[in-house]
Amino acid sequence: MERAEAGALRYPFAVTEIRKTLGMTQEQFADLVRMTRRQIAEMERGEANPTLESMQKIGKIFGFTVGFVPKKPSEDEPDPAFKM
Repeated sequence: MERAEAGALRYPFAVTEIRKTLGMTQEQFADLVRMTRRQIAEMERGEANPTLESMQKIGKIFGFTVGFVPKKPSEDEPDPAFKM
């Protein structure tokens, strides 16, 4: 979970990594967060558009909160401070 704590874990990979860290199947994880296995599977494939409530349920397991994270500019992207 070091990647999550460093802010380097992004959706949908975060859902998969959190679930696997817990050693759970999709069904077990879905039961834990009171969602369906299908919802979890769709999130992990990046096919779902989860609600804020759904993301909060998942993050709560590790004490994470859902919010805005500043994006670090990539090498091929100009610094946002210099955009006109």
